[in-house]
Amino acid sequence: MNIIKATKLVYEYLKMDEEGNIESRHKAVDDVDLDVQAGDFVAILGHNGSGKSTLAKHINAILVPTEGTLYVDGKDTRDDSKLWEIRQSAGMVFQNPDNQIIGTMVDEDVGFGPENMGVPQQEIWQRVEESLKAVGMWEYRSHSPNRLSGGQKQRVAIAGVVAMRPKCIVLDEPTAMLDPNGRKEVIRTVRELNKREHVTVLLITHYMEEVIHADKVIVMDQGKIVMQGTPREVFSRVEELKSYRLDVPQATLVAHELKKAGLELPDGILSNEELTEALEHLRR
Repeated sequence: MNIIKATKLVYEYLKMDEEGNIESRHKAVDDVDLDVQAGDFVAILGHNGSGKSTLAKHINAILVPTEGTLYVDGKDTRDDSKLWEIRQSAGMVFQNPDNQIIGTMVDEDVGFGPENMGVPQQEIWQRVEESLKAVGMWEYRSHSPNRLSGGQKQRVAIAGVVAMRPKCIVLDEPTAMLDPNGRKEVIRTVRELNKREHVTVLLITHYMEEVIHADKVIVMDQGKIVMQGTPREVFSRVEELKSYRLDVPQATLVAHELKKAGLELPDGILSNEELTEALEHLRR
């Protein structure tokens, strides 16, 4: 079942002069078709300015298409009467957790969204407990968010979205401001939510190692989808990815260079473990 479906989606940013006349147009998203199945983990990659964040904002109806259509859980994002339902179906997590955390205590912050939705008080606290446990932050429920690390804050921000019970979570570069340990914490949390809770995940990122466990990888450039497939299929095309100014996982790059040097290694090696296994196989 489709939870997100875009057809010929276009979004234009307009530059206006002082008198309100249009000076220029820039297509940040250009003729994009997108089909995400319920329960999928989809990673969207792209260089800065590729359109990936603009696309993400359409899924929560922060932006609406200039042309084309985008449906979230069967609802047209241009239909103002469906806006509340769309935002209940698709939750957003942004780069900076400080922009999403507003409570003075962790549990209060996570309960804020359900309270605004009119959820009964007893159910709110049940959701808070379930959400904080799901992201491994239950023991910090009485802490001030100011005392948390960046990775912990981002996990609280994710819990706040999970507490609203969305069918889909869109994470727009959620680890961009975190150190390597914080990045690992957040990605591990997102993967577990996807597998255990069957929440559909769209992860916008430029860290290649974060996407190797995704079901599908989409690469954007200049507002268009230029590559898509499984992580193994996409990362097998190292030179093409480089042409879009993107890196590949370190193990993939090493394997690619060794293949160019004459070693018979398989395409699309994604991890150090796979590379080690492939090299050991050559020695037998």
